[in-house]
Amino acid sequence: MDRIDAMRAFVTVVNEGTFTRAADRLEMSPQLVSKYVSQLEQHLGIRLLNRTTRKLHLTEAGTRYHQRAEQVLTEIDDLENQLGDLQSEARGLLRISAPVSFAIRHMAPLLTEFQKAHPAVDIDLQLNDRKVDIVEEGFDIALRIGHLKSSSLIAKRIAPVRLVVCASPDYLEQHGTPRCPEDLRNHRYLRYSYMDQDATGQVHRWLQGAGDHSAGDMVSNNGDVLVEAAIAGAGIAVQPTFIAGSAIREGKLRAILPDHEPEPMALYAVYAHRQLLASKVRSFVDFLEGYFGEPPYWDRFE
Repeated sequence: MDRIDAMRAFVTVVNEGTFTRAADRLEMSPQLVSKYVSQLEQHLGIRLLNRTTRKLHLTEAGTRYHQRAEQVLTEIDDLENQLGDLQSEARGLLRISAPVSFAIRHMAPLLTEFQKAHPAVDIDLQLNDRKVDIVEEGFDIALRIGHLKSSSLIAKRIAPVRLVVCASPDYLEQHGTPRCPEDLRNHRYLRYSYMDQDATGQVHRWLQGAGDHSAGDMVSNNGDVLVEAAIAGAGIAVQPTFIAGSAIREGKLRAILPDHEPEPMALYAVYAHRQLLASKVRSFVDFLEGYFGEPPYWDRFE
């Protein structure tokens, strides 16, 4: 018995629901598929499937084995695809979705260098701060910022994303510098409308509370607008350093409440499948890894 073939036959039977459909998928006879599964059960010394004339039922052992076997087969496919990529050039159109401000400030050099290394890849970069459905909307990969929740998508961490509470020196001189989160209730809030409120913790709660009884708050779905407003003295912003870092370095903004910084987030590359991953996608994900540094270059302002 070839253990890998038997494992693949079993996983395919479970995923397809019948021996006949599994045989079609594997391009072999149903009798051979059944033989593989039976040999696998004999090898393991335990029943994996209960068969009836109408339906297959996984045993408890079968359920556990299926989960692990699928992971093992995915790793094997990944390894073979990576070896194949060494002999096949990345090519074709790579459709990327990325956050607006991050892409404008940081992606042009990245994409230029990537295409120099992979000249057969064309780039279609679409900027959007909403979470696109990469499968439905036809993207190969999406860059996302935040604390990602579990999903069927594959997510690879690319770089940390630090959030800072900041305001202009003129604003702080006029309105006072907050020393603790409670002091924020007396200040104007320049709020990013897509911000995950859980990510900003106490800072957001006190700033949001200020809006209940004060005038002059501002809301926008673009972080660059809010940073420019903060530089102009409009209020306090909570923004990632990949937007605000250069203004802090140049003294146009001042980071405040350093002991109460929101929990760092991360930049992720998100894509749909690990199996049979296109060479252009794998090459781009590999190129992203470590590109921005850790800490990333935009955090080097202190």
